Amino acid sequence: MENYDVAVIGSGPGGYVAAIRSAQLGYKTAIIEKYDTLGGTCTNVGCIPTKALLDSTHHYADAQHKFATHGIGLGEIDLDFSQMYKRKSEVVAKNTSGLEFLMSKNKITHIKGVAQFINNSTIQVTGKEGNQTIVAKNYIIATGSKPSAIPGIEIDKQRIITSTEALSLQEKPKTMVIIGGGVIGVEMASIFSRIGTKVTVVEYADHLISTMDHELGKSLQKILKKEGIDILLNQSVYKTENLGSSAKVFFRDQSGKESELEADYVLVAVGRKPFTEGLGLERTEVQVDSRGFIKVDGTCKTSVSNIYAIGDVIGGAMLAHKAEEEGVLVVETINGQNRPIHYNSIPSVVYTWPEVASVGYTEEYLKNNQIEYKFGKFPFSASARARASMDTEGFAKVLIDPKYGEVLGVHIIGARAADLIAQAVIAQEFEVTAEDMFRISYAHPTYSETLKEAYLIASGQGAVNI
Repeated sequence: MENYDVAVIGSGPGGYVAAIRSAQLGYKTAIIEKYDTLGGTCTNVGCIPTKALLDSTHHYADAQHKFATHGIGLGEIDLDFSQMYKRKSEVVAKNTSGLEFLMSKNKITHIKGVAQFINNSTIQVTGKEGNQTIVAKNYIIATGSKPSAIPGIEIDKQRIITSTEALSLQEKPKTMVIIGGGVIGVEMASIFSRIGTKVTVVEYADHLISTMDHELGKSLQKILKKEGIDILLNQSVYKTENLGSSAKVFFRDQSGKESELEADYVLVAVGRKPFTEGLGLERTEVQVDSRGFIKVDGTCKTSVSNIYAIGDVIGGAMLAHKAEEEGVLVVETINGQNRPIHYNSIPSVVYTWPEVASVGYTEEYLKNNQIEYKFGKFPFSASARARASMDTEGFAKVLIDPKYGEVLGVHIIGARAADLIAQAVIAQEFEVTAEDMFRISYAHPTYSETLKEAYLIASGQGAVNI
């Protein structure tokens, strides 16, 4: 029997960050992972490999459509699908090996196997080398999530697949139907459309990326349609069929009109659900809600005083960086520190091109809750930097309090939005006013100037720069 101060179950971003912070604070720490590599979904079959393919396909698309305008002639452009996927795997391998190094450097015990609670204070880990019992003063559940399904839709991982299988295809598909127009759906649509796959997105809502400011989704829809992606909104999928060498999806609109599409693959991207199967929570006093999420308080503590849970498994925004913040919060809470998380200041990002990023309240939220606001919006097409790089799609929109100028929300669709949003997070987190944000100096020419102009406009002043 092994004894630890902190045992972390799951090695995704929330889990490995929690383990590292625990070790930094002097706790004897173990991290338990059932797969051969560390990093969880994000590192192995999520954030990292997806971004690698998004970057590769972005370069390929630019070579086809933009290089000639820059005066760069390449002749016939060839796509090596196998090499593209090989590079993706190499990126993943470097990240997972880096995590192994961090575990060793911080003297964290890496235990390979499936963890299962025996009771509130003991877990059993079943691995290739047998079983071992672990007792820890504190447990952190960071088991993450897995793809959700739709009633009547069987994901067979052959022709009806999730993003996980899409990241391991052996050859380029000619056609693909993606069920779901959320973050995963539109990123996957971008990857495959850029390399020549005919992509159709079938979405239940009336706009894409429905959890973000609606104007972002509407703008992204126009951009993706120009790139050749078909987008069908207000559609309810009720059945799929594996036809052997292809698959078929059946759906109906709000009036009940039925339609069907056939493609090489049907990719199901309708969100994710908490993963707690086999964890043995029924042997503990840990409580879960009706959707399977573990119930926690403001410090991510469960109904058992020594068991915490973080990340996707507790609900909220399913974001790697949200899980990381919760991992640090838990360990510092165990250490007697008090540092609350302001969830409204956690940014969301979609890595299409242009990128989409958001933090704070959406315009819909402010309207629905009758909160007064002023807004400023500035297009990337008026940015000198964007024109120089041929990245003129999109806009920056800021929402501010009309009395004090407090920044209530920032929503960007445009080049490098994923990086630009960090500035807005600072404003949101530390209650910086719109005037403070436009009075600081911005390097010229940069994409960040779109934010400065949006702050100026929201504050009642006109744009001053291009």
